[in-house]
Amino acid sequence: MSQELLAIIGQIEREKGIKKEVLIEAVESALSSAARKTFDIKPDEKLRVELDPVTGKITAFKNEEELTSLEFGRIAASTARQVIIQKIREAEKDVIFNEFQGKAGEITSGAVYRFEKGNIIVDLLGRTEGMLPKSEQSSREEFKQGQRIRAYILEVKRESKGPQIILSRAHSSFVKKLFELEVPEIYEGIVEIKAISRQAGERTKIAVLSKNERVDPVGACVGMRGNRVRNIVNELQGEKIDIVPFNEDIKEYIKHALSLKEVVEIKLNKDRLRAEVIVVQDQLSVAIGKQGQNVRLASKLIGWELDIRPKEVLSPELKEEAQEKEAVGEEKEVIVEEAGKKEKKTALENLPGAGEKTCLSLREAGFDSIESLAETKIDDLIAIKGIAKKKAEKLIEEAKRLLKG
Repeated sequence: MSQELLAIIGQIEREKGIKKEVLIEAVESALSSAARKTFDIKPDEKLRVELDPVTGKITAFKNEEELTSLEFGRIAASTARQVIIQKIREAEKDVIFNEFQGKAGEITSGAVYRFEKGNIIVDLLGRTEGMLPKSEQSSREEFKQGQRIRAYILEVKRESKGPQIILSRAHSSFVKKLFELEVPEIYEGIVEIKAISRQAGERTKIAVLSKNERVDPVGACVGMRGNRVRNIVNELQGEKIDIVPFNEDIKEYIKHALSLKEVVEIKLNKDRLRAEVIVVQDQLSVAIGKQGQNVRLASKLIGWELDIRPKEVLSPELKEEAQEKEAVGEEKEVIVEEAGKKEKKTALENLPGAGEKTCLSLREAGFDSIESLAETKIDDLIAIKGIAKKKAEKLIEEAKRLLKG
């Protein structure tokens, strides 16, 4: 048993990465408990069990007196095996936990193993399993069993059954890490990612700054013929990516963040970190984006609240007409005359249950009338801060009811 035990310990040390001293200490501790039962040692009596790391001999000492027993020899052999098996399992869990905890915030690779209630269980190269929760998946992506997958290590938890590794493909840092892997200038620190905002599966905005005036930060991220950014877009299965230059001039930064070629005017409120961006009518939809996506991501990117407004020309006749309708209690209308065109839409203020704050939030999200609200989906509304599911349902229901008359 002596040499066999040492051989097993040595093999475990090599294959599992568990230190020999840790295994010997665990075996000695377990054998000490076994020896107390075998030799009927009282709790107040001293007992020491030693496993010689050279010969493998197991010796028990009571008050410095060596104890011998054939029964203890048999118990020692059985106990040693059980302890080693248990210790291997515990140590493997610790090794995996420490390994992946050190990789938290990095990208790892694996293969889709199975699906559990919308969650994806990923085999991480045979080392352990990771979980990609449904909440951390992109709505654009679908995977099949056995398919190779890369994901961001979001969190590593220590649990009794083993480390739980939480993965993400929806986190903005996943895109950031992809750029670090794909763009050498970012990895080397020449180009810095200053900010990033993302709506997973739809669009990501990333602001970059070069520390070398000879290096174009946007060009470095895009790559020759767009190869670098294309590789990232392919990894994200078609998610759109806007790469914009960071600028200390907040007006220029806002302009680039909104992906606008030009704006009429930008009014700043630096105390409230709020900006009113005036654009020509044909740029309004571009600035706001589908369901307010563009302005929302731009706002998050720069850390300012952005209010997009069109440059409107209201004729005196239409202005008078609107005032008259309001005076007699008729429905308010948004009346805009631009380049000879007139468009009438029912104002959001006519909607029951929509107060001033709600109307402001809706406009910032890209809803400029009851007509636009009636055509949207509940998921688009609950994405707006301050609007819960029940309120979203009621707003859409009332909008449709008003339009039907």
